[in-house]
Amino acid sequence: MAAFTRRTVIAGLAAAPFVGAARADTAWPTRAVRVIVPYPPAGGADTTGRILFNQASQELHQQFVVENRGGAGGTIGEAVVAKADADGYTVLHDATGFSVNGSLYPKLPFDYKKDFEPVFLASLVPNILVVTPSVPVTTVKDVIAYAKAQKDGIDMASSGNGTLQHLCLEMFRKMTGLRINHVPYRGGGLALNDVMGGQVKFFFANGSSVVGQIKGGKVKAIAHTGKGRLASLPDIPPISDTLPGFEAYEWNGVFVPHGTPAAIVEKLNGALNAALKTPAVADRFAQLNIQSRQNTPAEFAAFVAHQMDVWGKVVKDANIHLG
Repeated sequence: MAAFTRRTVIAGLAAAPFVGAARADTAWPTRAVRVIVPYPPAGGADTTGRILFNQASQELHQQFVVENRGGAGGTIGEAVVAKADADGYTVLHDATGFSVNGSLYPKLPFDYKKDFEPVFLASLVPNILVVTPSVPVTTVKDVIAYAKAQKDGIDMASSGNGTLQHLCLEMFRKMTGLRINHVPYRGGGLALNDVMGGQVKFFFANGSSVVGQIKGGKVKAIAHTGKGRLASLPDIPPISDTLPGFEAYEWNGVFVPHGTPAAIVEKLNGALNAALKTPAVADRFAQLNIQSRQNTPAEFAAFVAHQMDVWGKVVKDANIHLG
């Protein structure tokens, strides 16, 4: 039998907590996980989150409970997660606002770069430039020519100040030099209703929420803000065919509070990557024009950092302030 020295006993005691912690991390989750969606029900982030985490529940054999905590552009729900225990049982399923709000709101009770750990890029949804059917345009070049011919420019709706739809408008304005009068609404649904009615004739609509209206002829689709062609609307070209470099996505991603054990982050990332491969998720995403790809926490962190740089510049150049 091996002799135990004072040194080996102390070393063993010191190592024990780390062994226990590792086992606890890899056993996660042992109870239900709360998923905070910082936006109202039935929106893009909520829809994507429920599809994805329903499958993640099956992958990890534990319930993921989606909780909507909307308000203030997502910052109310984000604050809840930022201050939550870093134990893997509070998760944030956020959207593009995560990469924009830090530039829009000068005083927030948390720091996007310090208080969260990026886990997984869940989805990418391009916006679609839609117009009232009676407007005599069918291409981006037509829209530019039409706007230049209007003495007072064109009115363009958005789903609210500081939203991705607003930022797309500002990017479009800067890249074309057009006179565009911004008409903000309190939500994309209200804006889309007025575009269908002709009160405002132009709008960058969320690509997953406007498919039915396009196919039903209630609005006319001109181009989208992503790359390539869309699965459910293959005839619509990207705006970048006309304006190289124009690219914008309504993205969704998963975060946890800073300090969450790496083993939990990796396990959650693996389960979400596995969920993407299932027909239940892949087929539903394709129907909604939601693009996705396998990714690591490090890759998602780099993506978020890039998005913060892009939209921070747009916000600054357009002199947009909220809060």
